[in-house]
Parts: sequence; structure tokens; C-alpha cells
Amino acid sequence: MSLINIILWIIFGALAGWIASIITGKNKKMGGLANVVVGIVGAFLGGAIMNFLGYQGFTGFDLWSLFVAIIGAVVLIWLVGLIRR
Repeated sequence: MSLINIILWIIFGALAGWIASIITGKNKKMGGLANVVVGIVGAFLGGAIMNFLGYQGFTGFDLWSLFVAIIGAVVLIWLVGLIRR
């Protein structure tokens, strides 16, 4: 994997994490690094969820993959919220 691909995945993860934090109302509590981590981990989680449901996970740098990453990040934020209670 080239350096540009790594940078693109970090940006992609940050975008997905930021959108997910807005959807869940956690945007004020999360910083930039948390958005990146949640977005990247959420992307893997979203891909696993979609594969489990019989849908395609990631297809590259496109809107479908962003949607999958956002769904995974929202689920991840929700799960972390349950654990912290």
C-alpha cells in the first residue's frame, strides 16, 4: 500500500467518523483523532455487517463505501455508549 493510499484512507476515515459523530450527536465530545479512529474501525465494522447481511462491503473510494463506513461508525459509537453506561 502506497503512502498516498494510507493518507486517503485516513481522510476517508476522518470524514466517516465526523459524519457519524454528527448523526449520533457526539460531535462536540469527539476530537479529530477520535473521528479518524472511529471512522476507520467503523469502516471495518460496517464492511463486516454488510457482508453478514449479504451486501457488498467496500467497493473502493466511492459513495457506497462511505455509506458503509458511516453505518459502521454509527454502530461503533452506539456500542461504546452502551459500554460506558
